[in-house]
Amino acid sequence: MQTLFRQLIPICLVLAVPIIPFLIMGDLVEQWVAQFENSSWLAMIVILLLSGDIFLPIPSSVVSTFTGGQMDWFTGTCVSWLGMNVGAVLGFWFARKYGRSFALRFSQQEDLERAAGMTDRFGPGFLILARGVPVLAEASVLLMGVHGLSWRRFLAPIIISNLGISLAYTAFGHIAAEHDWFPLAMGVSIGVPVLLTLIVQRFVKIKTESSSEDAYGMQESE
Repeated sequence: MQTLFRQLIPICLVLAVPIIPFLIMGDLVEQWVAQFENSSWLAMIVILLLSGDIFLPIPSSVVSTFTGGQMDWFTGTCVSWLGMNVGAVLGFWFARKYGRSFALRFSQQEDLERAAGMTDRFGPGFLILARGVPVLAEASVLLMGVHGLSWRRFLAPIIISNLGISLAYTAFGHIAAEHDWFPLAMGVSIGVPVLLTLIVQRFVKIKTESSSEDAYGMQESE
């Protein structure tokens, strides 16, 4: 799990980038972004950013929260949802087509193995559980593509989980903007993925230790 935690450090730095301008020049930044409110340009930019999430460390939680602050929650949710779905579908399609070599370009061997272990336990439902967790979210999509999961079994959990994540972050960003604590909301959108990663780290550690103890007990009994 150390690999996942090490990868989280640069992700946190990337997540923090959008927050810095708000902290330093809050009023000026808000005036500048206000011109994009509910604009088609903003929608296209958000979709393009989230579509590349599988290939680049795009902070989907921050992007979706920001979108909610600049659009009404319904439009923002639809835009974020579309972008996240396109990104997941592209990653899954490329992994199915080009196999493990492609997956290893955008994910670590350890993360794929970890995702494989979780998939054995939860099946395709792991796509839902991992969707909000940095690193594992991408690894789970690539792994499912490598193993040739059917499109029907892939799309259902991805569409459902992406809708929930998009709605939560976008609505949160919209409410925050209405109450003038938008910079705080952007900070929270960084903290939540980090917290989820720590929870997964703890969960995997407990399961690994439990499996090791069971294996040791079986050897002792023999």
